[in-house]
Amino acid sequence: MNAIRPGEVVTLSERVRRLTAANPGVMTGPGTNSYVVGEQSLALIDPGPALEPHIEALLRLAGTRLRWILCTHTHQDHSPAAAAIRAATQAQVIGMPPPGGGRQDMTFAPDWIMRDGERLQGPGFTLRAVHTPGHASNHLCYLLEEERLLFTGDHVMQGSTVVIGPPDGDMSAYLASLDKLLHLDVARFAPGHGHPIDTPHEEVHKLVRHRLGREQKVLRVLDKLHRGSLDALVVAAYDDVSEKLHPVARRSLLAHLLKLESDGRARREGDDWIGIS
Repeated sequence: MNAIRPGEVVTLSERVRRLTAANPGVMTGPGTNSYVVGEQSLALIDPGPALEPHIEALLRLAGTRLRWILCTHTHQDHSPAAAAIRAATQAQVIGMPPPGGGRQDMTFAPDWIMRDGERLQGPGFTLRAVHTPGHASNHLCYLLEEERLLFTGDHVMQGSTVVIGPPDGDMSAYLASLDKLLHLDVARFAPGHGHPIDTPHEEVHKLVRHRLGREQKVLRVLDKLHRGSLDALVVAAYDDVSEKLHPVARRSLLAHLLKLESDGRARREGDDWIGIS
């Protein structure tokens, strides 16, 4: 598998090209993938961060043929470039608005608030929105129906699991959204970070097993310690993860605990969490 190089245009199919932003990191892997769909009038999925070289490369790639800009969600590495690209092309911006709280891309203002099941019909392609809350409450995947190719944003990433960070991230919603993908006729995933995934349903089953396995580990830790703060619990529940990543893991741990609380299997007492047998 060839390494992903920022700024390199990669043809994935007759309808799809990928361009990756130069924003690699712990949370973004090799960088955020932007996808250009179509041959005549074009759609851009996830314009990415507001980095001038990336914006300029996307404009060179799509040019005056760009008609639609679709965002999977409004985290800072996926949607901020939409405003500049819309200003340059007058393309229609599509997606769901950012939730309140100001922690996401509050500049994102969609012209079309796309709902679950709605379709964008372009020349030679159809993109159907699939609402997949969990990583973000406003997260949409887009299914290219002609190729059974699902653009998964951060709902499914290649090479790593995604962070579920409350209050907008929700573990129960995330697991339900993963189950939703198992009922789609999908041949391939095109993730927001990493390479395409050619065994999509197997990948979903793997992610579900991982999350439920982590949930069981959290329950075992609660049973062993009887009670504990997030800082104490993350050390034991994520002892297989580098300590450098514990601040990030702490967010997903909270998501697990909130799910267990809603399931009646854990409760909060001050800053501590207690398991319920």
